[in-house]
Amino acid sequence: MVVEIIFNIIIFLMKIFFKILFFMALLVTTVLALVPAEMLTAPGFNWWDKAQHALAFSVLGLLGLAALPAKPRQVLMGLVVYGVAIELAQWAVGWRFGEWQDVLADTVGLSLAWLLRYLWQRWRPWHRAAPSLNSTHL
Repeated sequence: MVVEIIFNIIIFLMKIFFKILFFMALLVTTVLALVPAEMLTAPGFNWWDKAQHALAFSVLGLLGLAALPAKPRQVLMGLVVYGVAIELAQWAVGWRFGEWQDVLADTVGLSLAWLLRYLWQRWRPWHRAAPSLNSTHL
C-alpha cells in the first residue's frame, strides 16, 4: 500500500517534470529561433543548420511525447505547426531567414522521435509478457 502510494507520487512528479521541461524547451527554441544572430550563414542549403533543426525537434518531440503520452499525434502535429510558425516569424522579423527546408528538417526530427517512441514501447523489457507454463521455451 505504501509502496504503491510512493510509486504514484513519483509517476505524478515525473509527469509534471516532463511537462515543465517540454514547455521550457519550447521557450528556449523560440528565443533561439528569433534572436538576431551576429553572423548569419548565407541563404542556401546548409547541412549543419538542418541537422540542428532535426536534433532540436527530435528533443522537443521526445519531451512532448513524455509530457503528454496520451496524445502523441496531437503533440507531433502541434510541433509541425510550431515549426512552420517559427519559420513564418523568422521571415517576418527581417533579420532571420524562414526556409521551407527547415520545416522539412523539423519533420525529420519529429519522425525520429516517433520512431524512438515506437521502439521504446515495442521493446521495453517490463512490457513483454512473461512466458507461460505451457511455453515450449521451458
